Amino acid sequence: NWPEKERPRERLIKYGAESLSNAQLLAIILRTGNKDQGVLDLSLSILDRYKSFRNIDNTSIKELSSFKGLGISKITQIKAAFEIGKRLMAETLENQPIFPSHHAVYSFFAPRFKNLKKEQFFSLLLDVKNRLIKEYKISEGSLEKSIVHPREAFKEAIKESAASIIFIHNHPSGDPTPSKDDIILTERLKNTGEIIGINVLDHVIIGDCKYISMREKGFL
Repeated sequence: NWPEKERPRERLIKYGAESLSNAQLLAIILRTGNKDQGVLDLSLSILDRYKSFRNIDNTSIKELSSFKGLGISKITQIKAAFEIGKRLMAETLENQPIFPSHHAVYSFFAPRFKNLKKEQFFSLLLDVKNRLIKEYKISEGSLEKSIVHPREAFKEAIKESAASIIFIHNHPSGDPTPSKDDIILTERLKNTGEIIGINVLDHVIIGDCKYISMREKGFL
């Protein structure tokens, strides 16, 4: 009977998983309550008893099964969710590429920019070792220009806790010479990065078989 906008699943879809409370997240895993409690009340009861996800994870299946309202199906769903979380945390970035130079950036992106008719603006989100965390497409523009706002440019970097960021875009004309707009945008991105604590390593403009590094040109 909860209002639709307050239901855990609907809130996750609309606002993202990070917006949910522990009880709401647990309710999505459990899916249903029992004859005495709705699923959210059941989740609250479990958290009231065990206080934290860590304590629930450390509790045996046998002990959890003694909790009123927790059957073996719900217990295995909880245990499986916790194991997924552990395996996610255990995954490493060892196989991800490292970007030690602007030439490495050019080699990575040049093939996909070949013969494109529109500007595309990307970011590479990097860890402290310049290893790729995530590649993110920020915008796609017209033949003349792409529109990039610093808010959109750094949104994913903040979300992923990136240590640094490299921006890349193409010039469909084939000439990578930076325009006045490119220079102004680079300055805005640099200033934004300084304010939020994410180092802008470079802004690489890729043309036809050639490129320009804004850092090498002294714009960063």
